[in-house]
Amino acid sequence: MAVVKVELAGRSYDVRVASNLLENIAVEAAHFDRKQSVPVVADRNARKFHGSVIEQAFADSGKQVDWFDVESGESSKSWQGLQDLTGWLLERGVERGDHVFALGGGVVGDLTGFACAILKRGCGFVQIPTTLLAQVDSSVGGKTAINTPAGKNLIGAFHQPSLVLADLATLSTLPDREMRAGYAEVIKYGILGDEAFFHWLEKNGTDVLQRDPAKLEYAVATSVSAKARIVAQDERETSGVRALLNLGHTFGHALEAETGFSDRLLHGESVAMGMILAARYSARRDLLTPSDAQRIAASIAQAGLPGEVSALGLECDGATLVSHMLHDKKMDAGTLPFVLLRGIGAAFLAQDVDLSDVAAFLDEQLQVH
Repeated sequence: MAVVKVELAGRSYDVRVASNLLENIAVEAAHFDRKQSVPVVADRNARKFHGSVIEQAFADSGKQVDWFDVESGESSKSWQGLQDLTGWLLERGVERGDHVFALGGGVVGDLTGFACAILKRGCGFVQIPTTLLAQVDSSVGGKTAINTPAGKNLIGAFHQPSLVLADLATLSTLPDREMRAGYAEVIKYGILGDEAFFHWLEKNGTDVLQRDPAKLEYAVATSVSAKARIVAQDERETSGVRALLNLGHTFGHALEAETGFSDRLLHGESVAMGMILAARYSARRDLLTPSDAQRIAASIAQAGLPGEVSALGLECDGATLVSHMLHDKKMDAGTLPFVLLRGIGAAFLAQDVDLSDVAAFLDEQLQVH
């Protein structure tokens, strides 16, 4: 088992990475299930695959599970979803000293974390991420949110989990497309700050995607460690350090918005495209060599992730995509910072990006075949 400690001012928590953690969840989370009935908020698919294991593990310790099912998909991260969940938690008498368990991907983690952030001004929660994307990204760092018609994740709070259990065995039930989408966030850590890890992924990425146990554990633990270091330096994204984790996201969120935040383009797929665009735009500004931009694109393509915006068949222009960016949470005093690259493993926050130039660049990319 790999154990990564997320060190924050005055507090810390563990991210445990191993197979078959759910079979021992009552032991792994022994300090966080103080009542006889354990509240678990679960993605319906995750519960179908893993619910019986969790129920049996808690039953063996004399406890029962109280389930709240969440439909898969971003539509569950809504005002209505938040109201339904907080109402359920209040009805069952959850107190500030209690912990709620979140079983599933980023949608369940975000929704549950935000509900716990505001319930009685804050109760605890334990993340049990069952997708690769959630294990290496959304379950770690305390960002919680819901979506609104104005944009994705615009209503939320920073609320850290008390424990994260990344059970690699849960990834065996993950569709290949979801596995690839999560891998985009893995390779992101190499591109933004660890060229050696990027090189390792170029050699071993196929084995990671095929769920080789040892290589998967190394990839997940390395990714979590990278995020933990950044979160420890800038928990609430005030210094610019944590903003580096948004590599690919400004471009990617614009693509997600244009495709209606639908299954047409998964979040990880949009991030993959966004990283290629960030690399190409960095090369356009003579910050990154064209060969490094191509190396990034090739590595993403090797993983089976989409790479060309033109292949999406969008009926829009670059200015339309830029207009989506104006709803980005990172907007500050009318300026939108972009995470760009001076090299593989050398991301930085650019505050001087001309959005009209971005629109012209995107017009070019929309025409690439």
